[in-house]
Amino acid sequence: MNTPELRQLRHFVAVAEQLHFGRAAAALHISQPPLSRSIRDLEVRIGATLLARTRRHVELTAEGARFLEEAKRILAQLERAVLEVGSMAAGAGGRLRLGFVSLADYGVLPGLLKAYKAARPGVELALREMLSPEQAAALAAGELDFGLLLPPVAGAALEHVVVQRERFVAALPARHRLTRARGRIAVRDLEGDAFVMVPRTIAPGLHDIVSALTARAGFAPRVAQEAIQMQTVVSLVSSGLGVALVPASVANLGRRGVAYRELADAHPRLDLWLAWRRGALGVAAREFVQHARRVAR
Repeated sequence: MNTPELRQLRHFVAVAEQLHFGRAAAALHISQPPLSRSIRDLEVRIGATLLARTRRHVELTAEGARFLEEAKRILAQLERAVLEVGSMAAGAGGRLRLGFVSLADYGVLPGLLKAYKAARPGVELALREMLSPEQAAALAAGELDFGLLLPPVAGAALEHVVVQRERFVAALPARHRLTRARGRIAVRDLEGDAFVMVPRTIAPGLHDIVSALTARAGFAPRVAQEAIQMQTVVSLVSSGLGVALVPASVANLGRRGVAYRELADAHPRLDLWLAWRRGALGVAAREFVQHARRVAR
């Protein structure tokens, strides 16, 4: 069996709907003899009689009726694919898959999504909250188009733009002794407190900034609890299980039982990247990067 050509499918559908070769030929803007040859060749290719013909009458066989359903479905799918790809090429449609760390949700993500959806309402955004290492692996495997993640990212050929750069603050249980202090606090004042921290395997950049801050203050933090998500870190702080040094946007969580204080110590800022696989981006993806740059500024 030889696979039919799309031209033959269109010819067959026209005849099957008109049940008349002359009218079908006129609708297709071709003469009747080539149309008749096309239908005969189609029947030979699939090994079945699709149309029962006499001099005065044309009707579908049982095989023809079934084939008509599939032919119309295939042609409709092709038309949808053409329209969708054309829309994607123009940047008006398509789908972008975006991974993000929870930290992005407290800062840059809402504004970025709002700006992009206002500009490109026809583009579907599929969002997945993921840890940074998971995002790097998904980007490398082609399972994500973009990731909002914390560097450094090992073993991935990625391009990126910095969309958020944050200072750190101290997250304290509401009844902590330092909540009565006015203004900024020094990291050395937290010596002796239990700490809640994100493991280095999950966010090495964040972990190293916190460790460097305490080291410069003259002590190593006594880690009482570890958590992989910022909302969990803050929840543990609110429960009185320790203090934490967290990016300032975490204060937007608004968790009860937690007080935030700015730090008097100078320290590096924590970068958040919008990252993607190195290589060509489609129109919709390029515009997403442009919006990210504008939001970051």
